[in-house]
Amino acid sequence: MEAENQDPLPEGSQLAAIDLGSNSFHLIIVKIEHGEMRPVETLAEKVQLGAGLENGRLSQEAIDRGLECLTRFAQLLESIEPERIRVVGTNALRVAKNRHDFTRPARRILGAKVDVIYGREEARLVYLGVAHSLADDAQSRLVIDIGGGSTEFIIGERFEPQRLESLQMGCVSFGRVCFPQGLINNDNYRNAYDRARVQAFHIRHRYNANHWEECVGSSGTLQAIETIITQNTWGEGGIDRKGLASLEKKLLTFETMDEIKLDGLAATRRNVIIPGVAITSALFDVLGIDHMRTSKGALREGVIYDLMGRLSHEDVRERTVNALMQRYAVDHELAEVVERRARTLFTATRMSWHLTTSDWDLLHWAARTHEIGMAISHKHFNRHSAYLLRNADLPGFSQEDQEQLAVLALGQRGKLSDTIFSDIADTDQVRIKYLLAIMRLATCFKYVEKLAQLPDFSILASEHALTLEFPENWLEEHPLTARELEDEQNVQSKMGLNLDYS
Repeated sequence: MEAENQDPLPEGSQLAAIDLGSNSFHLIIVKIEHGEMRPVETLAEKVQLGAGLENGRLSQEAIDRGLECLTRFAQLLESIEPERIRVVGTNALRVAKNRHDFTRPARRILGAKVDVIYGREEARLVYLGVAHSLADDAQSRLVIDIGGGSTEFIIGERFEPQRLESLQMGCVSFGRVCFPQGLINNDNYRNAYDRARVQAFHIRHRYNANHWEECVGSSGTLQAIETIITQNTWGEGGIDRKGLASLEKKLLTFETMDEIKLDGLAATRRNVIIPGVAITSALFDVLGIDHMRTSKGALREGVIYDLMGRLSHEDVRERTVNALMQRYAVDHELAEVVERRARTLFTATRMSWHLTTSDWDLLHWAARTHEIGMAISHKHFNRHSAYLLRNADLPGFSQEDQEQLAVLALGQRGKLSDTIFSDIADTDQVRIKYLLAIMRLATCFKYVEKLAQLPDFSILASEHALTLEFPENWLEEHPLTARELEDEQNVQSKMGLNLDYS
């Protein structure tokens, strides 16, 4: 919890972002100068993590390729503080059932946790990166990012996205499914085009040309398409229908992906260019795109700008939580009571339990949203709160953040199921159990404190124990709270914590 008068991003600060894409991994290191970011190092490697997905699981070979790449990236990160590094995983890690087999060793290698983000959060960050690379004008724009496993669509103005969507189609996944053994023919190409067309049809009413004034492409695939069209004199800048048709015709003269040789095409993109063109052509046709310009701004730049906001107390997650509270008519007074008591318990236990500022952030958001499920039903409201926190689109939050918030909401009251921690990584379970212990105690006191000021009481914590000492006769005067604490002893004991009170 940083001092208010301390500049969180002094001149010359370094920040880093890593984009763990389904096709390529990207690293960017920037320096803050006059409140803006200046890239000082960029690195990209074609890992093709998505190509290692079989039956929803990453192959060991794909995991090894990714970790070897991160070992090289880590050398450039040694001088950067962990809290100034953000690592995000996209579609391949989103869908992989065994993603922890990659994210846990990746965290050890990089010294920073890996945030696997949902598709719409990826779209928001892409737009943030693109918007900062374009003129700050007021016209509405459609931004499209074709990745290895998913394609993101955003309509926005200036720096504010207004519509976000992510579809399960990408140049690596389509390459694997539609062009087996890398074979190119009219049928395979038409299969890829038709698949993309069907996907795009689901969003055509909200993303067609009637809703925006210009179209911008972000991603290596779209930049490669523009470069090829320009260098082969099939167009004069950007991507248009005529240039796409010429490129499509030329690609269909090759029999395999390995044979593709075109001016402007890097050898590393041979196996993604033709599915990328098929997807792009389908999007032009379904959404009514005539011309697309490309932007060098992308997900990694968006992650940097988002990180700058977090470190400068302009965290989009705060806006998200406030919006949730409004949408579900949360009792603000009660939420503040729980948050205040959670803060007292957190402050008293953080040293003994090795809790961090990030842990307080999670607890703070959990306290403010713990009753959103009341909007559905008072009965089992904790289950409804957990469902909403796990499944809603929450800008700024990673998949892991939402899973942990859901656990804190679900476990805030009553008995704990045997599976409540099943989605939490082994390395995080002790920490989440500590936060849940605080959350449960904070909610124990909420109705008492709303009616009468809770007295000061002493809190003593050790690794496996928590002792609360109240003023003389206070518990006798509040028998309901005393009973709740008695019940709480059994639950806390199951989490490995000895709760004592007097």
